[in-house]
Amino acid sequence: MGLFSFFKGAGEKPEGTTDEQKAKFMEAVINRFGFDVEGLKIEVEGEKVSVWGKVKDPAVKEKVIVGLGNIDGVAEVEDFIAVQSEDGEIIDETETPELYTVKKGDSLSKIAKAIYGDPMKYKIIFEANKPMLKDPNLIYPGQALRIPKI
Repeated sequence: MGLFSFFKGAGEKPEGTTDEQKAKFMEAVINRFGFDVEGLKIEVEGEKVSVWGKVKDPAVKEKVIVGLGNIDGVAEVEDFIAVQSEDGEIIDETETPELYTVKKGDSLSKIAKAIYGDPMKYKIIFEANKPMLKDPNLIYPGQALRIPKI
């Protein structure tokens, strides 16, 4: 659980003007990506989004956070998502996901070289950010990306 900051002026524009309409839009985005979140609940208060639910994989949790953070107008995502094992046990997570905010002139290979020391490892970043990324050449300034540990 934590609070994650994002660049609020980038990403998909939410439908609706009220916080409730934006929350419904965000739920639709998470469902469109196909993330399996049991009991998904999203609340919007201005530029802050709070999200609850249960997932079976920490990577899905990270993708939900990044997916919400990449919606225009979102400056913070407060995470209350629990990672639950197959037997129903809550998994204690001690690691905070590493996020990277795309800057002007960045490419996935440039980011991979800076983080991993090898530009060809861009595929790792691309795979870690599917389905939000559909093409490794289509990233934009302000976009948040998951950076997996290797």
